[in-house]
Amino acid sequence: MPEFFRTSIEFLKGVGPQKAVLLNKELEIFTFGDFIQYYPFRYEDRTKFYSVKEVQNLFFDEYSSKRQTPHVQIVGEIKHLETVGSKYKKRLVAYFGDGTGEIELIWFQGIQYVTKKLQSGVQYVVFGKPNFYNRSINIAHPELEIYTPAHDKASYLQPIYSTTEKLKNKFIDSKNMGKWMATLLQTARTHVNESLPDKLLQQFALVGKFEALFNIHFPQSPANLQKAQFRLKFEEFFYIQLRLLMMKVARVDKFKGQIFKEAGLLTDFYNHHLPFELTDAQKRVIKEIYADMKSGKQMNRLMQGDVGSGKTIVAFICMLLVIGSGAQAALMAPTEILAEQHYRNLKFFTDKLSLNIALLTGSTKKKDRRELHAKLEAGTLNILVGTHALLEEVVKFQNLGLAVIDEQHRFGVAQRAKLWAKNKGHYPHVLVMTATPIPRTLAMTLYGDLDVSTIDELPKGRKPIKTVHRFDSHRLKVFGFIREQVKTGRQIYIVYPLIEESEKMDLKNLEDGYESMRRAFPEYNLSLLHGRMKSEDKEYEMQRFLNKETQIMIATTVIEVGVDVPNASVMIIENAERFGLSQLHQLRGRVGRGAEQSYCILMTGFKLSKEAKIRIDTMVRTNNGFDISETDLKLRGPGDLMGTQQSGIMDLLIADLAKDNKILEVARSAAIEILDDDPQLEKNEHAKVKAQINKQRKHSVNWSRIS
Repeated sequence: MPEFFRTSIEFLKGVGPQKAVLLNKELEIFTFGDFIQYYPFRYEDRTKFYSVKEVQNLFFDEYSSKRQTPHVQIVGEIKHLETVGSKYKKRLVAYFGDGTGEIELIWFQGIQYVTKKLQSGVQYVVFGKPNFYNRSINIAHPELEIYTPAHDKASYLQPIYSTTEKLKNKFIDSKNMGKWMATLLQTARTHVNESLPDKLLQQFALVGKFEALFNIHFPQSPANLQKAQFRLKFEEFFYIQLRLLMMKVARVDKFKGQIFKEAGLLTDFYNHHLPFELTDAQKRVIKEIYADMKSGKQMNRLMQGDVGSGKTIVAFICMLLVIGSGAQAALMAPTEILAEQHYRNLKFFTDKLSLNIALLTGSTKKKDRRELHAKLEAGTLNILVGTHALLEEVVKFQNLGLAVIDEQHRFGVAQRAKLWAKNKGHYPHVLVMTATPIPRTLAMTLYGDLDVSTIDELPKGRKPIKTVHRFDSHRLKVFGFIREQVKTGRQIYIVYPLIEESEKMDLKNLEDGYESMRRAFPEYNLSLLHGRMKSEDKEYEMQRFLNKETQIMIATTVIEVGVDVPNASVMIIENAERFGLSQLHQLRGRVGRGAEQSYCILMTGFKLSKEAKIRIDTMVRTNNGFDISETDLKLRGPGDLMGTQQSGIMDLLIADLAKDNKILEVARSAAIEILDDDPQLEKNEHAKVKAQINKQRKHSVNWSRIS
């Protein structure tokens, strides 16, 4: 970046030191470079002039209720002025017409100033958002300018910049930002260097860098805006993908992996101890992982699959490949409940194979820890399952061959790095798993440097979960359904969003829910499970439910991930409108794990927001986690979807992963094509690309090698 763009924003004409401090704090704008890339979030259309008649038609035609009324620009005259209302609630009303009709212009503040300013018999350009109130159309606090013939030639899309209350209080609004931006662009023209090679500009008909920057801020037409947006979004995606792909190439070349070819233990388990037939998808993923492990390169693979698709058994089979060659395996999970469940499930199989497995969590006693640490370092412990406790420095492996990380998005990157660094001299293969299906665009951006395996098939015999939406008024019918299911031997989950009553939110809470269910079903035994309980109490309640000693489990979202009770066939989610789509899908996945028909009942009140309705309708419509994740991405955006741990990766300036998937795919293909032709970017035609990549490297950390 030229020195010009490193200039402090305080030196831009009109800004100065005090306003610069505010821009620093409120918008993180420090330099000219930051400011020129602070793009408008929308535009007001100044390219079209409406007649009053056309504005009236916006409200009175047959389609008016189905669309949002735009801001409008009208040329006309003030016909009459009057002040109405009481002393303390005055408003100024100007009756404004253009020969086709008349509308009201209204001011609630600055009445004296506006009255002096307005003139009769003078043509004005009025701009604002029309409203329909008290049987008339009005525009409150419109923008007014005296009309001149120049207005006809100066039509444009006006940029609207996002600001904050603090900035507005200091008179830094969108209009001011626009004036400063115009000043900056006037002087920036000679300092903007092209950052894409000529070949790409021609291949994709991309406008030049300065032309794109100018038209993103001050587009003279919708077509110019579209070209600018495409160019800048393409560039943003292109360099993200290029860096990810280069990281992958570098990792594969630099980081050698242990070679695991000995498959005797795996074959013995598959032929004699595996109690069910693997799906074709599971077999395909195992082959992909096996190919990595015998390649001599360090594996870094993401395995994603919907709830109940059988990821854990695939991970275990891959562990056997490592153990059969004399190395050890680790499985790290985000919660104690999930870690304990993985331990129980894997121990069932390790006992058959005479392998040693141990569990390490925050609740593990000191005496047991010392014994476990000694066995691990001596190499007599084959598999260690645990939570964040695995990351402690005292946990040392003799030879960690495979690190499996479950629900990986719940761990920070630096935390995962600690596990990756457990071996000195060589690095373990890494397999990260997620049951939260990731939209393709998000996977390409977050995990573009990883190899991705997808288990897109459920085990045979599984029936799709039937999902229904019920209002609170249907509660007695739902109770009747619960009774029917329990009589047939099934068990029920009822999930609440809160533990205790909240004054701020009128939600069903766990304690009240537990008491009301006890009253409704005195003949049944109930379990209670939430995050504030001690580990041993959680384990006790889970075991009671697993052993069918209790018929109904009242819980919070602590059961969202990994709890596996095949006999539970009904999931009831109270205040379902308060949960995100991903959470709803994960909770639903706690049932449907056996051969019997399972059900998910989403309970809500009658008042639902537009987004809540979309979430509920999506859950009722489909069981496909990938479809659900795409809808979730559109509703929430990538930052919220991945959580704060991943938010830094999601800081896109203009591109939108939810809407710009086609641009992303084109940009990724372009990046692949360039690297296939010139992996080290040594050709003269790629000099601009290499310079841009080197500039970005100075400000980034290569986390790719640890997923």
